[in-house]
Amino acid sequence: MTPLSPSARRIVLAAAFAGLLFDGFELGLMPVASLAVSESLLGDAYTKELGGSWFASFTAALMFGAAVGGIALGRLGDWVGRAKALGISILFYSLFAGVGAWVETQEQMLALRFFVGLGVGGVWPNAVALASECWPDKSRPKVAGLLGAAVNVGILMLSQVARIWPITVDSWRWIFFLAAAPAVLGLIVLWLLPESPAWLAVKNLSLRKEEAKIVATRSILVELFVPPLLRLTLVGVLLGSIPLVGAWAASKWMIPWADSISKLTHPGYKATVQGWWALGAVLGSYFGAQIAAWLGRRRAYAVISIGASVLTLIMFLGTKPLASSFLPIVFAQAFVSTLYFGWLPLFLPELFPTHVRATGSGIAFNAGRFATAIGVFVAGWLFLALDGSYSKVGAIGACVYALGAIAILLAPKKSNSLS
Repeated sequence: MTPLSPSARRIVLAAAFAGLLFDGFELGLMPVASLAVSESLLGDAYTKELGGSWFASFTAALMFGAAVGGIALGRLGDWVGRAKALGISILFYSLFAGVGAWVETQEQMLALRFFVGLGVGGVWPNAVALASECWPDKSRPKVAGLLGAAVNVGILMLSQVARIWPITVDSWRWIFFLAAAPAVLGLIVLWLLPESPAWLAVKNLSLRKEEAKIVATRSILVELFVPPLLRLTLVGVLLGSIPLVGAWAASKWMIPWADSISKLTHPGYKATVQGWWALGAVLGSYFGAQIAAWLGRRRAYAVISIGASVLTLIMFLGTKPLASSFLPIVFAQAFVSTLYFGWLPLFLPELFPTHVRATGSGIAFNAGRFATAIGVFVAGWLFLALDGSYSKVGAIGACVYALGAIAILLAPKKSNSLS
């Protein structure tokens, strides 16, 4: 196996980072735009409770799409190559997001969020597998940190755009036009990005005899769900689910909460909140890999889980939007709760051998989005049952993070080589 040159490795990392950055732009779009979109499309039928319920529905649709996309396009990465599957994923989320500028009903937007989710889900396993296989072991914690931070850099970028040009009931379609721009990156990645040498070696049948026999006689998906890989797959799904469910069923409610309180007097405040959160998240998702390398994978995950649960409870029960303490708490909660997302790009690829790495990582990370979609639906039901209380819904969801301190005990101590 001939490794890539240093310049080619940097190009691969830059493309993976950019794909995940715009992934973050798409993920951050509806939390900051949802209430404006719903009020515009529903007209006189709009209420605060209905707006919150539709926010949950949009989020759940995106998560279902991301779960399907992560598995299907992760599998595509093992079949046609990480780079091609990455380019296809970017095109999916860009083009379907752009179509959102023309919707006339909530149901049309709901369907589009599912298709955007397909691409959002497909980017992560292919970008992470590609970069992990192209960089040497000693560089992997920094690479994982950069990839973990990329999504939140995209959310931070979106927050600054929305702060300068507020997304309002009368002006929101432009943000969906802007969300289509990464299609150019998708075409470049699809046709020009170097492929993983490790994947090429496997594709050229440079496998151990026993691996070649497995590939020839058993589908990758079946292999992941039978021994000896079954346990690794289930552990990966569990560890990938907890941060996602916590983020979308708890943390993300802070944005519409801030919007509902401040939209009449401070229309740009929701973007400011998202900006503070994204800044903390950029730092947290970058340093998550460094902390995992320093403390050890298992100990780091447990510490992050406890810290995220405590800070999320404080954010929803100990302060509120427009209070002087709110933004600093938002920053701290973002930093700690997104340490997971620097940890995951480092740990999940290590669980699986090369010939199933993109599929396995995709299932581990994105199957959690099925659980997330269900969790968001439950959170939406709770929101209505609790008379539209954002703080109570967020506080209940915060308990999900604490489960990580128990779940990590199931993780193996020894990982697979990524060489």
